[in-house]
Amino acid sequence: MVICFGIAAFWFLVFGVSFLRDRRLFKNGIFLVLALMFAGLGLIFAVESVNETAGRWLAVAVLAAIPLSIAVLAVFLVINGVTMLRRERRRLSNLLSLLVGLGIIGFVVFSVLVEKIGWEPLAAVRSVLLGVLTYISFLFLCFLVYAFVYSRVRSSRKVDFVVVLGSGLIGSRVPPLLASRLDRAKQVYERAVRRGRSPLLVTSGGQGPNEDLPESHAMAAYLVERGVPDEQILREDKSTTTWENLTFSRDLMAGLRPQYRCLIVTNNFHAFRAALTARRAKLNGQVIGSPTAAYYWPTATIREFVAILVSHPYLNGGICLLIALSAILPHL
Repeated sequence: MVICFGIAAFWFLVFGVSFLRDRRLFKNGIFLVLALMFAGLGLIFAVESVNETAGRWLAVAVLAAIPLSIAVLAVFLVINGVTMLRRERRRLSNLLSLLVGLGIIGFVVFSVLVEKIGWEPLAAVRSVLLGVLTYISFLFLCFLVYAFVYSRVRSSRKVDFVVVLGSGLIGSRVPPLLASRLDRAKQVYERAVRRGRSPLLVTSGGQGPNEDLPESHAMAAYLVERGVPDEQILREDKSTTTWENLTFSRDLMAGLRPQYRCLIVTNNFHAFRAALTARRAKLNGQVIGSPTAAYYWPTATIREFVAILVSHPYLNGGICLLIALSAILPHL
């Protein structure tokens, strides 16, 4: 018990130091989840030291909750995937929740078949898949936990700019996803004005192939129609990706105020990855999220995690390879 709480305290300390240095780090999530896991384990041992029966039942409940949670998650993702098929365009990025849900169910069925067949090569494949999926699931848990924490921490610093990241137009119309970002930015701007400050709004987005004008111009028009003075808006109209949104906006802000501080607005599912990207782009600012339709959030969140995962191919690929080799060795 004491050892577990000691390890948890160590990881909480590491998390706190890393968080204070820069909250825009994925490893913060790893430190936090490790701390919570060891704290939970210590709690079980603490309960058992007081009442052995209660401690054992608590341990059984935790162990039983793991497969139950996986089953509920699989069903939920399949249902959500069907909803996405009905409401959104049929493209791969919108099918992720359905594919992950079916993948979980498929792995469970495969594992049962391996047990019944008893063929060693299939058992080796299952061990490899289980090891790799466990690693990816752990990272996904870290992503979910820390993305939630990051979104709840508000920056109290005064900012000079509020940057709104574009997400695409429908012709010349601002769609609901982008409108939620602009509404959130307007709230931030108005709150700053009430406190006697006057930050500039930066609308960031170039013109896509099916758009009638640069996205930043339509975004600015949306804000002006809702009472934001036009002279308080800067238009960054060259970017076509999130990286360009951030780097082009950074150059625009630095040109006007070298020691600027900013707040970046995007949708809540995208906030943490945008923060990671902002750190790489050396922007002096944090990211806040705007609301997203509930049915859209699971698929969008999975997409964000996959993007983070593939952004470190050598690290994650190397770890998965080591896991695969260690899983195969016992079967040789």
